[in-house]
Amino acid sequence: MLVECDQPARSVSMIPVDAGVRLSLQCVPVVAREFFLNYMKGLAMKQIMISALMMGLAVSGMAAPKKTVVVWSEGTAPKNVYPNDINGAIAEGLRASEALKGWEVVVANLNDPDQGLPDALLAKADVLVWWGHKKHGDVKDELVSKIEKRVKEEGMGFIALHSAHFAKPNKRLMGTACSFAAYRGDNKETVIKVMMADHPIAKGVAREFTILNDERYSDPYVAPPTAETPFGGTHIHKDGVKEESLQGYCWNVGKARYFYLQAGHETNPIFFQPEIRKIMANAVIWAAGK
Repeated sequence: MLVECDQPARSVSMIPVDAGVRLSLQCVPVVAREFFLNYMKGLAMKQIMISALMMGLAVSGMAAPKKTVVVWSEGTAPKNVYPNDINGAIAEGLRASEALKGWEVVVANLNDPDQGLPDALLAKADVLVWWGHKKHGDVKDELVSKIEKRVKEEGMGFIALHSAHFAKPNKRLMGTACSFAAYRGDNKETVIKVMMADHPIAKGVAREFTILNDERYSDPYVAPPTAETPFGGTHIHKDGVKEESLQGYCWNVGKARYFYLQAGHETNPIFFQPEIRKIMANAVIWAAGK
């Protein structure tokens, strides 16, 4: 149906009213014309609001997933020092870090199913932190190969702590003996010093601080050469002798970043210490490539 007007064709304004009707605005009273214009404007605004809502939902659905750090341990630390094991203490510090707000922090253990690292968890880990000492041989070679692939080919960051220098994944990634010149239980404490103040892992860390440290490792460390050593230090033996020692090393391994911290013997509660917790949080962010 079409309602005609006396106006010339060029002055006729047509708007759709429904599926079968067109109405010339010049042929209706002003009040009716205003009603139809407002009606159409209202429909347009509703459409805009619906589109904005749908776009917001789509953006929300596409939000980046949480970053994930997995803290693994073999479970042999003494309970009087680490009631929830070393990985429990490290995870506690990471969860308390403002820098890691929004991250998922997962604790994994050798005695868990799949030795703590089922395929799904390993696949989503951005960083894997590893502490071990007495049970290196219990770790399955199949798992080591999976870790190696995630690091070298897929860019998962890796952090090894203290005696984990002899851990299977660590030796596989380094490709060397990963041995030190000496291992002695004659130490009293170690003064850790920042050597690279501009390095991300040293950000906000006290330039020098002391930790209890019963066991010292003596340089050199048989590992690939690197000039990226953010931390050094001085072992102070029980007899007062002082020995210089590198404490922190960084490498690029395949597509990933790798950090090794020499300190961390299980008889010393250093992973509750604020300075060490700061280093660990920084190291996780750095290793994730963030």
